[in-house]
Amino acid sequence: MTTQTRAGHRSDVQGLRALAVVVVIAAHAGVPFLPGGFVGVDVFFVISGFLITGLLVREADRTGRVSLVGFWSRRARRILPAATLVIAVTLVAALVWLPLITARDLVDDAVWSGLFAANLHFAGEGVSYFAEGSAPSALQHYWSLAVEEQFYVVWPLVMLALAAVSRRRLLLVLLAVTGASFAWSLVATAADPAAAYFSTPARVWELGIGAVLALVLPRLAPRVPRPASWLLGAGGLVAILLACVVLSPATAFPGYAALLPVLGAAALLVAGATPAGHPRPIVWLLTCRPARVLGDWSFSLYLWHWPALVITEQHLGRALSVTERLVTVVVVVNLAALTYRYVETPFRTGRISLRLPAPRTLVLYPASLVLVAAAAGGTWGYTSWQGGELGNNPPIELADSREHHDETVALVKASVRAAREKVAVPSDLTPDLLDLRQSVADVGECDYEDDVRRLCVRGDAQGDRTVVVIGDSHARAWIPAVERITQDYGWRAFYLVKPQCPAGHVSVAPLKESVVFTGCDEFQDWVSDQVAALSPDLVVVASSPPVNGVWIDDRRAVTIELVAPELERGYDELFTELQANADRVVLIKDVPKSATDPGECLTSATPSLGTCMFEPVERSTILGDVVVKSALLAGADVVDPTPWLCYEGDCPVVVGGTLTYRDTDHLTTEYAAGLAGSLGRALRMTG
Repeated sequence: MTTQTRAGHRSDVQGLRALAVVVVIAAHAGVPFLPGGFVGVDVFFVISGFLITGLLVREADRTGRVSLVGFWSRRARRILPAATLVIAVTLVAALVWLPLITARDLVDDAVWSGLFAANLHFAGEGVSYFAEGSAPSALQHYWSLAVEEQFYVVWPLVMLALAAVSRRRLLLVLLAVTGASFAWSLVATAADPAAAYFSTPARVWELGIGAVLALVLPRLAPRVPRPASWLLGAGGLVAILLACVVLSPATAFPGYAALLPVLGAAALLVAGATPAGHPRPIVWLLTCRPARVLGDWSFSLYLWHWPALVITEQHLGRALSVTERLVTVVVVVNLAALTYRYVETPFRTGRISLRLPAPRTLVLYPASLVLVAAAAGGTWGYTSWQGGELGNNPPIELADSREHHDETVALVKASVRAAREKVAVPSDLTPDLLDLRQSVADVGECDYEDDVRRLCVRGDAQGDRTVVVIGDSHARAWIPAVERITQDYGWRAFYLVKPQCPAGHVSVAPLKESVVFTGCDEFQDWVSDQVAALSPDLVVVASSPPVNGVWIDDRRAVTIELVAPELERGYDELFTELQANADRVVLIKDVPKSATDPGECLTSATPSLGTCMFEPVERSTILGDVVVKSALLAGADVVDPTPWLCYEGDCPVVVGGTLTYRDTDHLTTEYAAGLAGSLGRALRMTG
């Protein structure tokens, strides 16, 4: 039974859209048996490549050319109105229900989303779509729209250039592009899964599979026998559902894993184009009225579901219950129905579409940018007003600076006492509270997060003593203090630091991804070679415990009982190695970690200092002690920064008038720089 109802329209494709959006929402809503439901996005990519290429090919066959203005006008009416509305509403919702700092962070995401470059933005920030321990952006799902829009810009240009070329040559070009993209997807996913997830070059092959089908199906479909057609239909549906069940956020993706949903979607498209069509149960599933309606609403459903779930969860400050998730999904369905009726339809086929014929429709692009810019600017202005220096609350000061030989420790004690007494948060904070997320140490020209492999001298380049700092982003956080020390006391400095890569010789996994972070293993080896070549006077080691566990015998271990022995082994090896290649080795014990984000706490309602003071997370403390033990047994020195941050088990997020942490476990550059004197003495670099 064919599902071809009229030229250019297939009712089963609407059902496939419905299936894709349902599994995406189910996965994001936490349905336990569908952890891989995010593959619905990959199904959407295949559908888009198929439909868009089919549309362009039919236009070229009919008119002998491809109208870029006409194509882009149709895309503008289809995508921009609803996408712009959701961005604007999300910004307003963030102002109403989220901490100011979170709403402020969303401004950048909104601008990149409005430019349809969100995938570049999130990949550039090193964001993991499934990052554990960090709040996701309410607009993070716009990455997939960005990939599609970038495809919509480039692919018609290619079609236009090849309009006079035979379909066979067009197919060869498409196969070459698809194959190259798939190869790159494999390489990129193995090297950096978080960045590959958002990468357009790593995703083009999925759209390309759909495009190839659009070119070959007119001749191929009539030749497919009924048994093969039904097998393709049933097998395609099973493949997609199987991907939803067996894949998870821990799977390295896209890479090989994306083949299962992509080929499943392709098989369903092929089966639906044959004279035999799908088996009757699948025909019913994909063409019944609920499926067609959800297919019509699929774009709006996708746009609304993510910000609704994310903002609700962040507002409540906890994981949503099953009932709360169901209520949120019901709200999303109603929002999607209203958006489809009153926004999507008028612009696509209603009166507005008649008033905006091509090329006039292209005005929607600049209009969308203006509206997004206005919403982002308004959000920025409101957060600046609300989060500015309101009131006249003084910073915490020492009653007697002679209380302790280290003034920093004395000020921490005074700040803890003030927090216990519920003293108001100082009005003039350093750094500015709304700029907290930008308080990240400068690594100069050698940013090893980008896989640079050369040395950049810092500090006093002419100094006669050399210090090397090694570790992860926690080591990077100490750079402002070390930089001051080295410049003032004539040390050359090299900062061999890479986020998510501990200094110890252990294999780790990227955030919430169950694959070996091969980039870390290679970087650790490279750092060892550089330390041996430099023979420094001092090596400073600073690292956090692996967030996502360690690999033992090709299996990822995450529990303290399994991680601790492997961590001890890796750091025993590291410190033995460093002791042989450096005059002196010092470990800076890992800083205490907070269970909640200080910035969010300080910008929620009107907290006192006591509201946001925290007790260190036990897991981090235990694993940090494991590293200390390895250092001491190897004869290395240990510097414990805890007294500079906490007192009697309590850690204030403001010391004096300075914010100590930019998130749950990274020091602000301003506070780290202020510890230069204390750290210099502890490291014996200032004598």
